[in-house]
Amino acid sequence: MAITLGIILLVMAVFLTVAVLAQSGKDKNLSGAIAGGADTFFGKTKGNTIDKLISKITAAVGVIFTLLVIVMYIVVS
Repeated sequence: MAITLGIILLVMAVFLTVAVLAQSGKDKNLSGAIAGGADTFFGKTKGNTIDKLISKITAAVGVIFTLLVIVMYIVVS
């Protein structure tokens, strides 16, 4: 059982890393204005909804990862 939990923990760690790296920075709007990026109204809205979805997924994966680490600690002890 410990090996299975270890594999799941490793997969969740990789997924959490990818989810964090997939998020855009908080200062994205400012850099787009300085660089002269021309987004349409719909393009901005679509980007915001994707960012919100990735943020929610990252939070959920973080909570699951934390709970899995606690369970792993209890099982191995």
